[in-house]
Amino acid sequence: MSDVLDRERIDLALARRLVDSQFPQWSTLPLRHVEHSGWDNRTFRLGDALSVRLPTGPWYAKQVEKEQHWLPLLAPQLPLPIPQPVAVGAPDHGYPYAWSVYRWLEGDPAATAGVGDPVQFATDVAGFLVALRSADARHGPPPGQHNFFRGDPPAVYADETHRAIDALGDRIDGALARRIWARAEESRWDRAPVWFHGDIAVGNLLVRHGRLAAVIDFGTSGVGDPACDLVLAWTLLDGDARHTFREALDLDDATWDRGRGWALWKALITVDEDSGARETLDRVFAEFRDLERASGR
Repeated sequence: MSDVLDRERIDLALARRLVDSQFPQWSTLPLRHVEHSGWDNRTFRLGDALSVRLPTGPWYAKQVEKEQHWLPLLAPQLPLPIPQPVAVGAPDHGYPYAWSVYRWLEGDPAATAGVGDPVQFATDVAGFLVALRSADARHGPPPGQHNFFRGDPPAVYADETHRAIDALGDRIDGALARRIWARAEESRWDRAPVWFHGDIAVGNLLVRHGRLAAVIDFGTSGVGDPACDLVLAWTLLDGDARHTFREALDLDDATWDRGRGWALWKALITVDEDSGARETLDRVFAEFRDLERASGR
């Protein structure tokens, strides 16, 4: 069996075969698509209480064992629900990876549902991240292929960032982008490694009645530098909401600089495919220009 699959092959029929053959106790439960099935994993709803997640590639498959082990240990230390593993499946029917069954979490992604009060939302996300950062990180998974090196310094993507700046040419302010990136590379997390989520994005933040209700998709989680969890400050937040987020996180300026670097990198490499990436670049650039003016540079 190949270790790389066409995502279109990971369909409802395959999920049905895997469930029925490995977990016959659930064979009578309806299996259906979810509106936002995901890229790293294809997600299907199984009955009313469960979900099935099938990794779409070999690096994503590395996350299954990690989530199965660590999520039950993290959950009691966090203020909001996170995915609860129920079972782990094995490769079968031409599908080459381990896969997971989880409890279904109620709520809609902030990407589609929107948020009520942005300042309250920023406060709630920050509160979750502070609690996650405070969780016992001993023996937790360090950065690596399993999480695309989240938790390392952003410099791990320096070559890719500079290539993207060059490729975009006069479509962006390249000199400004390089100054932002240089500042992100100036520091390192010099404290003990802490837990981070790794992908605090609007697709992974579930909302109910306008408030943050749950946090999902811990595939890029690990222990290390939490700067990668600050990206929401530029992908979604503005003004008072961003200020509140920063204050509530209680992290130093250097960590904020590295977080801005993570946001810059991801926006640069996705700007041609993701319309939101241009908005992120605009926020990153505008904030940094304000910072330079305030410092007299």
